[in-house]
Amino acid sequence: MTNESTQNDAAQDVANEEVVNETEQVVEEQAPEVEVEGELLSPEQERINELELALAAAQGTVADQKDSVIRAKAEVDNIRRRSAQDVEKARKFALEKFAGEMLTTVDNLERALQSIDKEDESQKVMLEGIELTYQGLLSSLEKSGVTAVDPQDQPFNPELHQAMSMQEVPGVAPNTVIAVMQKGYELNGRLIRPAMVMVSKAPAVDTQA
Repeated sequence: MTNESTQNDAAQDVANEEVVNETEQVVEEQAPEVEVEGELLSPEQERINELELALAAAQGTVADQKDSVIRAKAEVDNIRRRSAQDVEKARKFALEKFAGEMLTTVDNLERALQSIDKEDESQKVMLEGIELTYQGLLSSLEKSGVTAVDPQDQPFNPELHQAMSMQEVPGVAPNTVIAVMQKGYELNGRLIRPAMVMVSKAPAVDTQA
């Protein structure tokens, strides 16, 4: 009986050992799946996560670079616009100093024309010469963008006119230009010399009545 019991126990131990070995083998085969379920990643999953992180970082970099490109383009556009404006201003107003000096000649020619007796035949040739010179100079100035400001009988405009005196004039509305002592001039719409004028004023109110 003792030998048989010993043999049975040995056989049982062998069978148990085989079951344990088989169980360990199954556990080893299923280990990657168990690790995933326990939040321990397989090499493949780790690689996937690395690629996803790299993709997200690349997308962020692209977004940042896109914003930088947009800002740079806007800045370039602003610089081009400002440069074009500066060039246009320089082109329009480069003649301002020269035009201002020419206005003195225009004034002198106008005074000469006013002083000549148009009825005197002996001065007719000189009058025609001065008139031609005067008109030619005005034409050249107009081609360069210089235009006269002659506000006779117009409302007084402090942005274009300089009032030299005021006078009551019956039948004339107050604040009206009644005389132009010296014409003003603009260069491409910008005032380079105001017109010097005399302006009408409202009649004084008699407070003693």
